[in-house]
Amino acid sequence: MTFAFGLPSGSEWFWIFVVVFLLFGAKKLPELARGLGKALGEFHKAKEEFEKEIRESSKIQTEDSVQSIPKFSPPEGTIPSITDKEQSTKQSSS
Repeated sequence: MTFAFGLPSGSEWFWIFVVVFLLFGAKKLPELARGLGKALGEFHKAKEEFEKEIRESSKIQTEDSVQSIPKFSPPEGTIPSITDKEQSTKQSSS
């Protein structure tokens, strides 16, 4: 028999709620829910800031790498390839 740990299903949530209710009482539950909501809000805000920072860093890094690519020129003594512009000029003159 294997045990898989995942999110609780319907009836499990009910029993978890009953245990929490018995441990903390009706007066503490709204305070706990409010604290949990604030914690989730802080987590969401931190996650968005982190993602924004990563995107900006990636953008800066991409711009730097594009600017640092050297221009290619064929070695001396070789025949340069025909570009599209040169090719269209040769075809129109023939």
